[in-house]
Amino acid sequence: MKLSLKRQIFHAIWTPKSPCRFFSKHCPGFAPQNVSVSEVLSIYKELPVHFNFASDVLDKWTQMEKNGKRASSIPALWWVGDKGNEVRWGFEELGFLSRKVANVLSDACGLKKGDRVIVILPRIPELWLITVGCMRTGITYIPATIQLTANDIFYRLQASKAKGIITNDTLAPAVDSIVPKCQFLKTKIIVSEGSRNGWLNFKELIKAASGDHNTVKTKSQEPMTIFFTSGTTGYPKMVEQSHSSFGIGMTSTARLWMDLNPSDILWSLSDPGWVKFAYGGLFSPWIQGACIFTYSMLQFASTTVLNCLSKFPVTSLCGTPTIYRMLVQHDLTSYKFKSLKHCLSGGEPLNPEVMEKWKSKTGLDIYEGYGQTETVMVCSVYKGVKIKPGSMGKATPPYDVQVIDENANVLPPGKEGDIAIRIKPTRPFSLFSHYVDDPQKTAASERGDFYLTGDRGIVDEEGYFWFIGRVDDVILSSGYRIGPFEVENALLEHPAVVEAAVVSSPDPIRGEVVKAFVILSPEFVSHDAEKLAKELQEHVKKVTAPYKYPRKVEFVQQLPKTVSGKILRKDLKKKEWGST
Repeated sequence: MKLSLKRQIFHAIWTPKSPCRFFSKHCPGFAPQNVSVSEVLSIYKELPVHFNFASDVLDKWTQMEKNGKRASSIPALWWVGDKGNEVRWGFEELGFLSRKVANVLSDACGLKKGDRVIVILPRIPELWLITVGCMRTGITYIPATIQLTANDIFYRLQASKAKGIITNDTLAPAVDSIVPKCQFLKTKIIVSEGSRNGWLNFKELIKAASGDHNTVKTKSQEPMTIFFTSGTTGYPKMVEQSHSSFGIGMTSTARLWMDLNPSDILWSLSDPGWVKFAYGGLFSPWIQGACIFTYSMLQFASTTVLNCLSKFPVTSLCGTPTIYRMLVQHDLTSYKFKSLKHCLSGGEPLNPEVMEKWKSKTGLDIYEGYGQTETVMVCSVYKGVKIKPGSMGKATPPYDVQVIDENANVLPPGKEGDIAIRIKPTRPFSLFSHYVDDPQKTAASERGDFYLTGDRGIVDEEGYFWFIGRVDDVILSSGYRIGPFEVENALLEHPAVVEAAVVSSPDPIRGEVVKAFVILSPEFVSHDAEKLAKELQEHVKKVTAPYKYPRKVEFVQQLPKTVSGKILRKDLKKKEWGST
């Protein structure tokens, strides 16, 4: 009997290595022979009308765990605290606890389907429960980094019209400082051992909540999450993703690039506020029934990572090139990674030299992936495909990726142009829905039949894509996406600054860092330059998220500008990169 389309998709998502004919045809990650992209694309041609990752994927893994079809000895989530304390949840326990969270959100907090909630938490077990709880209730969750300042939080609350915010006792004071100005915020939830006036205590509420909950029915294309992403001008834009874009769209990411199966343990070293966390720290592993491993690190420490890889049976590691650049600085011969077999890199271009050093010291290749907040995985180097150092790989299903010119014509191999994804006649479901409340920005991201990634590149004769650079002035540093506008605005709030321009500058570890060119007001010109630079750096850290601060500051008397007075950042950037 022919399976329904929805059943077919479920087979493809949560029954790895299944002998069913549909699976072997559509999933090249486990098929015995290579299949064409068109065959892989066929799994994405249509979508079920309704889809919810919590009930349609996670709860299916619970059933397989109960039926002995997935090893219960391998947790769904394995969290290790910095004091050695551990949390190990299987899919059954994850389901039970997330249903309790769903009841907390809907009953105790009065939130309902369609409401928006900002979640600002470090990598603690409650983060995953709250995320899944939001899915079960149809609440749109908005992840954010714990590095945000009060100003950053205020902007996000107002822009999103979020009715709720969930954070810890570290950030609660910052939230309280701006609450009087937030007319949309109704509910504040704190994840803390202690209580705080005006806040609902998450841990107390979950203890009292029922574990029975029926997941709200959500349509595939209804909003599931919103990410804030920085651009060249203005404050961060809101990127809306649907239930199916991540929940189904990352199937090829999980299988082709990450090469995961239910016996794997993946450690993704990404901040929960960034979309890369959704790739490796949430959807892709659980699509395949793999284990998500995480270690409680508020700040990255190379030795901690290396010790964990030696101590715990992590099979797959996912990080930015910056992380690998930092790891290879150590004597890796003194560490034994007994279980590690697959290494992944994304978030910024990977240096061939780093790949070579890592391979020579560990014997392991690094497989590069390229994606965006708007897209899920666009290109990747996956198992069974030749690695070309410096290339970000081939187009990843379901996308038709091309290099196009200014008239939306497809360019031949070797010709530089804009990296773009075909969206006509049918827009890929895994592509973001739109920029929330910004139709002009949404329209500007399209050219002819294509969505523009905003990156320049070339494609070679074998279909491998090579990154050349950003079209705009967005800075990619250590995997963070930093818009110059926010940094320039923060600098201009200091009385010493008359004018400022921010561009990327080369850095041997981070790839590129933020550099500020500053024109001083007359009364500050005679000040000690080194002390003033440090003062400006500290000022930026306080005004906006610390990761955005300029690691390099140069005082100048004038800035290059157009006839109309617009700062020519490209000239400053050329000066920086041309000198290397």
